[in-house]
Formats: sequence, structure tokens, C-alpha cells
Amino acid sequence: MATIRLGDVAPDFKAQTSEGEIQFHDWLGDSWGVLFSHPADYTPVCTTELGTVAKYKPEFDKRNVKVAALSVDGLESHKGWISDINETQNTTVNFPIIADEDRTVSELYDMIHPNASEKATVRSVFVIDPAKKVKLIITYPASTGRNFDELIRVIDSLQLTAYHQVATPANWQNGDDCVVVPSISTEDIPKHFSKGYKEIKPYLRTTPQPNLN
Repeated sequence: MATIRLGDVAPDFKAQTSEGEIQFHDWLGDSWGVLFSHPADYTPVCTTELGTVAKYKPEFDKRNVKVAALSVDGLESHKGWISDINETQNTTVNFPIIADEDRTVSELYDMIHPNASEKATVRSVFVIDPAKKVKLIITYPASTGRNFDELIRVIDSLQLTAYHQVATPANWQNGDDCVVVPSISTEDIPKHFSKGYKEIKPYLRTTPQPNLN
């Protein structure tokens, strides 16, 4: 079984989904991606999660993020489950759900954790950048639903820090001040950040978020 680490190229695969067959890398194209797994269809926590993602799709679209879910059940099961999700969560599922009956994708992404379950996938999340590199991995137990506000927050941070020489501090929210990366000397900060900076300690310098007007 593969072990995926941050910075690895996300494994490519071909799979049947509720929206037709996809070749994962081709489907992502130049977008960022979120791949998240579910233990099985017709599970209560996952039903709420998929409904939430459908409601959040405009936020993902705004950030150029494509979302795909995965379950080890088949397409017919997915179709029935999607109907339940739409009914109970008052939404319309608007992203593909991968049918991974042979667990090929689950194995590629190390989603089967035998000490948790020998058959069902754990509740994993992978964020993938346009270069197909894995930028974030979060794994939840089956009993705990994911926080998609947090996932949006992390994507904002990943996209900001990918293009600007900053990091985001604890509990950062979009619009908050950022931390200047240590590789930039204090003397050189004005060359990189026109909005000014604050030196709290020589190693701790903050600046207003650079990608906001």
C-alpha cells in the first residue's frame, strides 16, 4: 500500500463516477483539487458532509477548486444515495462521487487503515495544487464530521502562500495579517511588501495580507 506525503505527486487514476468516467489528472486540469473519502454509502455523517459540500460548491468554484468524493460502493448505490442527500440536506449534489468498488483508489491514497476498519475507507481529505502536488492531508475518524469552513480557510492559506512569501499564523482568517517568511531579511521586507510591516521579534514579522487591495 502506498504512503502519500506532502509534496508528493497525487496518484493519477481512471474511475467511474456519478458524473461519468474521469482520468483524475486530466479532470483536474489547471485547477486545484479536493479528494475526500467516505466509509460507505448511506452513512449518516457522510450524508451531511456531501450535502454541505454541494452547498459550498460556489466557494470552491471561486477558488478554482474541483471537488471529488469517493466511496467503496458502486454507481447504482451512489445514485440512490445522492437522491437521499438531496432530499435530506435540501441541496443538489453537483460534483462527482467516485465508485471505488475494487478499492483501487483507496489503496493508491492509503485510505484503508486496518486498525480502524479492514474494508471501509477512513475519512481522508487531500488538497492538490495545479502541479498535481499534495498540499494537505487530513484524516478524521468515522465518528467525526469534517469542518468545511476549515477546509476553505486552509485552501485560502495554501493559495496565498503559494504565490506570496508569507505564512499564515494560528487561527488566521482571510484578510488577517500574515507572517513574513524567515528567508526574507527585515531590511528587505519593504522591497517585497509595500503595505508595511510590524517587527514583533527579529524572527516574527507581520504584514497585511499582500493579495488584497
